[in-house]
Amino acid sequence: MTFFNVKSQTYSTGTVPLFSTPGGTDLAYSVKIDLTPSLVTLTLVGPSTGWLGMAFNTTNMDDLGKDAVIFDGTNLTDRTFNGQGIVPPLDGMQNWTVTSNSVTAGVRTVTATRALNTGDPNDYVFTMPPAGPLNITYARRLSNFTIAYHGSNSCGTTAVSFAGTLGTDEAALKSQKISLYPNPAKSTVHFKNADKIKSIDIYESTGRKVKSLQLNGGDIGISDLKSGTYYLEITLQDGGLTYEKLVKE
Repeated sequence: MTFFNVKSQTYSTGTVPLFSTPGGTDLAYSVKIDLTPSLVTLTLVGPSTGWLGMAFNTTNMDDLGKDAVIFDGTNLTDRTFNGQGIVPPLDGMQNWTVTSNSVTAGVRTVTATRALNTGDPNDYVFTMPPAGPLNITYARRLSNFTIAYHGSNSCGTTAVSFAGTLGTDEAALKSQKISLYPNPAKSTVHFKNADKIKSIDIYESTGRKVKSLQLNGGDIGISDLKSGTYYLEITLQDGGLTYEKLVKE
């Protein structure tokens, strides 16, 4: 049977330094966005003394309704643009989870994750693979965590591009030899070397998780899934991750 192996394919912008627009002032601020079939990982690096902000799929703060986030020293909050000079109000749903937050020599590095598609109409929907360059708007405020005007030469806009990467060493993946069959499948999927698998999360192509499960004798049941394409995020016993693409008939 044919099977589709996406391995640990991810996409990343790499670290993108940010400058004020106009003016070109170096903001000592950078962003990196990483995508897997299940998650967006946002990494912001900037001054530790004030808030850091980012918005997706927009080129200016007058772009009403666009998805924005602000890190306030503790939380990365979901917000929506409501006009230039107006503090973006909090969304009703908060979908980002801060996974690390460290400060070294006055420089903060904060990393947070969320689903590609949260289901919140206020949130930008990331896709795998990315559709193309992504416009972002950004700002940071020095010496103050109060969410208010950031000051002159403290904001800008640019477009970031994604490139494919391998998140896990390909040789390691081959040694694990995880495979599934049949594919396409109607009701049951079997796994070769199932003893290496700890758990499986199933995601729609949009990134929404639909099911989490443990193997039952090397098999999983999928009869309750609708016909379509799914990604399986497979957690291995050694802590590694690999991904498989499954077509449900």
